[in-house]
Amino acid sequence: AKTKVTAANPLQAATPAAKAYSYCDYIRDDDTPGAIANKVYHDTAYGFPIRGSDDELFGRLVLEINQAGLSWTTILLKQENFRAAYSNFSVSAVAAYKEADVNRLLNDAGIIRNRMKIDAAIHNANVVREMQRDPTVGSFEVWLNGKGKACGGAKDAWVKAFKAQGFRFVGGEIVNEFLLSSGYLKGAHKVSCPVFAQIEKLKPYWANENIS
Repeated sequence: AKTKVTAANPLQAATPAAKAYSYCDYIRDDDTPGAIANKVYHDTAYGFPIRGSDDELFGRLVLEINQAGLSWTTILLKQENFRAAYSNFSVSAVAAYKEADVNRLLNDAGIIRNRMKIDAAIHNANVVREMQRDPTVGSFEVWLNGKGKACGGAKDAWVKAFKAQGFRFVGGEIVNEFLLSSGYLKGAHKVSCPVFAQIEKLKPYWANENIS
């Protein structure tokens, strides 16, 4: 479910890629925690390619999964709590979580205490670990790059690929936002946004592979 964006409170958007508004349009310069968190994310993280770190890719997926049904601002304000709770998003550490870790997370008021989302994070960490152990794949990043060639900008194809690989809690909106936010799909920023030019210079996957 999406939180409606309103003129009175534009940062209620459930996701930066809300259809009716561009994330670039409702970033505000004020000193409220939500506005600051969104501006920092917009200016320094959203759409920037994540390279050389399966842990950071996994962490972004964890945040996107936890956003489901909530505002993105809520997740941004809790992101450092998530990082601490989920072992700095270490794929190997989270993959080894046991029931005691699940209970710890369920009792951590600093994150989203949803059993399905917690279970999905642990399960997905194990999916990534299997990729890392597979000599024909090697990493989450390599898998994403390979699927990019097959899926291009087709969002439905990407969702099918995630589900076929065994990932959980990966509906269309979550997968789309994950790919937009990590530079695999184009559209995180308006072309007129100054950040767009910064990202384009970094040659994100969508630019290198001419994906739109």
